[in-house]
Amino acid sequence: MFAAVIKFFTPSQWLAGSVRLAAVLFCVGVSAAHAGIEIIATRIWPAQDYTRLTLESRQAIRHNMFLVNNPDRLVIDLEEVDINDALNQLTSKIAGNDPYIKSVRVGRFKPGVVRLVLDLKTQVKPQLFDLNPVGEYGNRLVLDIYPSHPADPLLALLEPDKVTPPASTDSPAATPLTETPPANDTMATPEVTGSNVLSNHDTRPPAPMPAISGKNIPELRARTLIIAIDAGHGGEDPGARGSNGSQEKNVTLAIARRLNGLINNTPNMRGVLIREGDYFIPLGGRTAKARKARADLFVSIHADAFIKPNAHGSSVFALSEHGATSTAARWLAKKENEADLIGGVNIAVKDPYLARTLLDLSQTATINDSLTLAKHVLGELNQINDLHSGHVEQAGFAVLKSPDIPSILVETAFISNPSEERRLNDENYQLKLANAILNGINRYFSKNPALSRHNIAQNN
Repeated sequence: MFAAVIKFFTPSQWLAGSVRLAAVLFCVGVSAAHAGIEIIATRIWPAQDYTRLTLESRQAIRHNMFLVNNPDRLVIDLEEVDINDALNQLTSKIAGNDPYIKSVRVGRFKPGVVRLVLDLKTQVKPQLFDLNPVGEYGNRLVLDIYPSHPADPLLALLEPDKVTPPASTDSPAATPLTETPPANDTMATPEVTGSNVLSNHDTRPPAPMPAISGKNIPELRARTLIIAIDAGHGGEDPGARGSNGSQEKNVTLAIARRLNGLINNTPNMRGVLIREGDYFIPLGGRTAKARKARADLFVSIHADAFIKPNAHGSSVFALSEHGATSTAARWLAKKENEADLIGGVNIAVKDPYLARTLLDLSQTATINDSLTLAKHVLGELNQINDLHSGHVEQAGFAVLKSPDIPSILVETAFISNPSEERRLNDENYQLKLANAILNGINRYFSKNPALSRHNIAQNN
């Protein structure tokens, strides 16, 4: 039967058909060769400290960035990128409370180049960098938008009325903009535009909560003590996950906010939230913010996880100069120190303070103070929860490497344990954890009186 079909085609028909087939295959090959890079997801994390915008893709993206004034705009050109739904959705993700971005427009600038135009509310200092695939993320192009004149954290703490958010500029004209890069290139009218859509993403901390009564708390002396409260993970870095979907970054922020409220209701004590919303801060940036605020203590809050769901209990850690005190402590420190890989750090930005840290840590007084603080906090946590370890553990946690601020890391409970995950999401239990940490801090200061760092600075 097959031979019977063949005889109906003449040689000229076979030739013509072959030519048409070759043409089709050639077009398909050319189309595949020129297929653009696909954007998998777009994410944006607005915060007063800085706003982060992430473009995730299956390949690295070649890019160019420049600023335009009057009105303030930030332009990013993306080479060989397709305009798809994921990229178009970026225009609707700009929160009304974003301190720096007013709106975003996406359009085809010229063949092979997609242009993003960010209308800004104020002058900014942007950083644009690439991140290689890690964990569940593919390639990432990350834009961090910092204020040109960041607020002084110590002034914001002592005189909050004198610190205001960046002033907004007037809205740009409704007519199409022509952005002029350094090479005098001209912007085409974007094919796709988007209007602002308000978001439920609110990074403001809640009002301070009242302290739990009924426990005798030693009275502090008449001086203001500053406590830096670090909610672990955030933004691109969710931290550990519970079996019911809870994310460590959300639990730690909730506990940190409650602790901040309790501290601010304590006479002569003020709290500084290192992370006030759902955004990422590098480990070195967390200690740097505490130092700028001249904190007396640094408390990093976490929720542990382990491969076995029956692991449970609270733990408190301090820094170690001579290796971890246990295999579990070493494993946990390694996991927590990988936060910068997941969250994403611009390695081009050098921090001279961090380069000196290990040398400064040869002075063991700060570590000894950290151990004392950790023992008091661990004792208070034992009043409301089982202890995973009955003594303070030590390991090389990067977030604790501040040479002059006693620093501890509190693993409040195991989010990987279903029972403890439920409690970590309970507001009353969060408040109990916060109160236990505060009681430990109070006991530390009652036995270790010292002038607060900012009072020392004021007296000099």
